[in-house]
Amino acid sequence: MKSGALTSVKLPADWSVETILPIDYQGRELMLEAHAYQGETDEEQVLALVHRDKNAMNGSVPTPVVRVHSGCVTGDIFHSLRCDCYQQLQAALKIITEVPFGAIVYAPYHEGRGIGLFKKIQAYALQDQGLDTVEANIEVGAPIDSRDYALTARVLRDLDMPEIKLLSNNPAKEQALKAHGIRVVERLPIVVVPNKFNKRYLETKRARMAHKI
Repeated sequence: MKSGALTSVKLPADWSVETILPIDYQGRELMLEAHAYQGETDEEQVLALVHRDKNAMNGSVPTPVVRVHSGCVTGDIFHSLRCDCYQQLQAALKIITEVPFGAIVYAPYHEGRGIGLFKKIQAYALQDQGLDTVEANIEVGAPIDSRDYALTARVLRDLDMPEIKLLSNNPAKEQALKAHGIRVVERLPIVVVPNKFNKRYLETKRARMAHKI
């Protein structure tokens, strides 16, 4: 995972746009703020969904609970059982809509921990042959984790969220955001029950990537 020091991000003049997005979540109609951001390249795009309960805030602005979520086509869209992405996203939606102030910052270009969909599927095929998720990435010539959080940090500052409670099991993500100037006052775990398809994947994240699961 790329963390690095706090750096500036070159952005287009019209780098953000916002609207209201009604969504269906488990039979409930939710109205969320949708903020879309364009990074330096066409691939670097971020969607932030923000929930604010102004009645619960009572005039004060609490520290937002934020999930920074890497896009996962297989998990988020098709509910793949090989990872825990869908379960984490659904849990995050539940949490951020039950607190007065919460957000999901969704980065589609972080697919496969930054290696993209094609190489992720290549790595899956190697996992079928016995490699774990770390070994498979190395075998396809990809980093174990190549995600960069400079744009995410810029988005959080634009949303007036320089200080957050981070929904994540990944201490490296917390450190990467801190390196880009975001103050993480607390890291909140997301508990996911393993299944027979992702048990080894989750164990590898715990044992070899220091995830707190």
